[in-house]
Amino acid sequence: MLLQDIIDIIESVAPLSWQEEWDNSGLQVGNRNAEIKKVLLTTDVTESVVSEAMRLGCDLIISHHPLLFHGLKQLCGQTTQARCVETAIKNNIAIYSSHTAMDAWLNGVSGRMAEKIGLTDCRILVPSGNEDEHGLGVIGRLPQPMRLSDLLAQVKSAFDAPVLRYVPGKTDTMETIALCGGAGAEFAQAAIQQGAEAFITADVKYHDFLDMAGNIALIDMDHWVSEHFTRDIFKELLANQVTTIISQEDKSPICIY
Repeated sequence: MLLQDIIDIIESVAPLSWQEEWDNSGLQVGNRNAEIKKVLLTTDVTESVVSEAMRLGCDLIISHHPLLFHGLKQLCGQTTQARCVETAIKNNIAIYSSHTAMDAWLNGVSGRMAEKIGLTDCRILVPSGNEDEHGLGVIGRLPQPMRLSDLLAQVKSAFDAPVLRYVPGKTDTMETIALCGGAGAEFAQAAIQQGAEAFITADVKYHDFLDMAGNIALIDMDHWVSEHFTRDIFKELLANQVTTIISQEDKSPICIY
């Protein structure tokens, strides 16, 4: 396949027009007319991931988080990002990222989170403008109510999360659940307004916990843990189109002591 054909498949469900203004989703490195035979799927583009792509003979890396958020003024190996770009160019490896565009798709990042804990009747939590078809976060219902302790156990198991941080909400009975992949604590109030008893996200700050305690059960997991299964979404989108490999070097940089 040509690189542009692969891009078209991804953008058919997560168009770049859906990304946040501050984001830099899309083609990071590469020629759109290049032939692609093997693709490495990752959450983050790191030097280890680029080396893995070289070792496996991959022509393309597809990531969730963009390699380039800010402009590079020099390509002299001075930063991790610069070294990744230099190595990718030297080895004819293209890099494409679908970040908040994939976040905004109902069946994207937050939708997959909802699927992993069995939510039904899912809809976008915070629609973009007046359009309900895309936006950030998802809200849905558990098949049957459960206690907060049971929800925590289910989330920890479903995401293989090494640790969860949380505060209890108004009730110990959970049925309507909202969630947002990545750093989504800003949407906790929207979850409350829509009747959620719990909100699951990542990168929650102390004062967010303080504000939400007693209002909604706020559950925080590692950022990478909340989003790494985006690789599975890419794999499913490209099934039977091109050879895809999920990176073994892609992992959370955070260590738990």
